[in-house]
Amino acid sequence: MIFQMILPIIMTPFIIFYGPFDSLKSLVVGTVYTSRHPHYLNYFLSQEEIETIIAQNNQSLGGDIQDTNRSNAVNLEEGIVVEDIEGKNALGRFRGKVMLIKDPKRIKVAVTQSLGVNGERVSDLVKNMGAVAGINGGGFYDPDGSGNGAYPDGITVQKGEIIHNNVGDKAINMIGLDKEGQLVLGNMTVAQIREKGIQEAVHFEPNLIVNGKKAEFSDGPYGYAPRTAIGQKADGTIIFVVIDGRQPTWSMGAGMSDLYNIFRKYDAVAAANLDGGSSTEMMYNGKILNKLWNMFGERYMPTGFVVMP
Repeated sequence: MIFQMILPIIMTPFIIFYGPFDSLKSLVVGTVYTSRHPHYLNYFLSQEEIETIIAQNNQSLGGDIQDTNRSNAVNLEEGIVVEDIEGKNALGRFRGKVMLIKDPKRIKVAVTQSLGVNGERVSDLVKNMGAVAGINGGGFYDPDGSGNGAYPDGITVQKGEIIHNNVGDKAINMIGLDKEGQLVLGNMTVAQIREKGIQEAVHFEPNLIVNGKKAEFSDGPYGYAPRTAIGQKADGTIIFVVIDGRQPTWSMGAGMSDLYNIFRKYDAVAAANLDGGSSTEMMYNGKILNKLWNMFGERYMPTGFVVMP
């Protein structure tokens, strides 16, 4: 009995990576590649094989299924509404939360107070900023392998100042807000960030909607996972989206096309993907609104988008 229980567990990765199911292998590679442990793939595939799969896997992973439903709208306070979002993709159902913030000028970037030492939980980021709500923000790199979220990746902007920059003069995709509260997306250098008057920004990708039109992205390299994203409607309303994932009895996660379809349902004119996986979190008034995937609770991270009073 023990043998029969253990054998399938041992065989599963070999069936996935060496079996005849190419679509399953592509899905798993895309999902793990964008997780916090992409190095696990190297136990089964060479780096060349991984890069080949990622490069070729540009087909939709089921994002054309536009089965997304809004429900249970709750007015948390004047100017902030939270709704449940539910949809269907190739893995099954996914569930999450959408927060609508009427005044875009209430949105700020929160940065860990121990930059370069360790990150903070979303609850800490919200509390330390004196904010009422928040989500996780941009990605981060881990030079010492400690995984403590001390270093935001790319360029980070707070109150119009460059807080952190590990790319020099290189142009990278920025997700930010200007002085008027407009969500600005696209490749920018430090000089261009200053020219555009960007006040709050982090680096991540891909963009989903730019200037009201679908951006160029593919599902393949990203797979399905817990997701966090930010968007904006034409009237300025900011849209926070978090999708729970990696929880078979609740929600398996979303692909980029799923996020795009959600933002389209909310009439977004701009939208971008943020850091996801075990980072995905939405908080209001000291309470976590979504179901965290991380069994250890909130993850430590360097940045977040928060809503000021």
